[in-house]
Amino acid sequence: MLRAAHLPSPGFSVLKLSLVPTLCFSSFPPCYLRKVSTFSLLPKPHISNCRPLLPSLSPNPVSPMVGYTCPRAAASFSSESGSGGGREILVQHLLVKEDDLKLLLELEQRTSKGVDLSDLALEYSICPSKEEGGMLGWVRKGQMVPEFEEAAFSAPLNKVVRCKTQFGWHLLQVLSEREESLLRDIQPEELQVKMEDPSFVEEAQLIDVREPDEVAKASLPGFQVLPLRQFGTWGPEITSKFDPHKDTYVMCHHGMRSLQVAKWLQTQGFKRVFNLSGGIHAYATKVDPSVPVY
Repeated sequence: MLRAAHLPSPGFSVLKLSLVPTLCFSSFPPCYLRKVSTFSLLPKPHISNCRPLLPSLSPNPVSPMVGYTCPRAAASFSSESGSGGGREILVQHLLVKEDDLKLLLELEQRTSKGVDLSDLALEYSICPSKEEGGMLGWVRKGQMVPEFEEAAFSAPLNKVVRCKTQFGWHLLQVLSEREESLLRDIQPEELQVKMEDPSFVEEAQLIDVREPDEVAKASLPGFQVLPLRQFGTWGPEITSKFDPHKDTYVMCHHGMRSLQVAKWLQTQGFKRVFNLSGGIHAYATKVDPSVPVY
């Protein structure tokens, strides 16, 4: 049974292959399966009845498993985090040492009798994700070590399967799958062209995550203000107020806060999310001098 207590708190993952930046919403113990991302962190997956967490920019410490340090976060997100043509899977696992094969087989037998893998992970796993019931969150191809990725992406839904990596023996379970989403930067020049089309403002979903006092100084037409500091109010209702299948554009002052929210929107099932690179400041200085600079 997947319990709310077992959902992952986002944070550093230790062997993540992708260098795409992800977001820090809270602390999360490092997981052995991912390589380091460029700034802390895997967003919390969307599960019904699970209240989203307020994003934070505080980087988490790197696991001693990692042989290099993580670069400082940048406000710009220039790479696409998904092509839209693949899929993402929600995975939980447990890890035991390579010489603990007997224990692994015993645990595998217990899962075949109906014991929940998350309960076994809490008790027996040596991966730090054990504190979250072994939950690794939503992953896509290219993020996991090869052996684990091959086993996970070929595993039948909800079936516990076994695999071996350089870290030991794993029992893993794919709990859900979904179409891979897209997140990329949009340059001020690109947004200006779109803004000149009246239908764009009507059809696209435009979100400004700045605070009300900032919006009073400078704003763009069509953007709905959802202050990041009020995340606890609007976050739980985001999928009822916005359509996850529509193109969604997010803006702030310099592009950092909006990137946080854009990444979080992905975890809530939004398929195509665009972050205004450099924020409204870049828009004002590069393409529209009528917008005040503050």
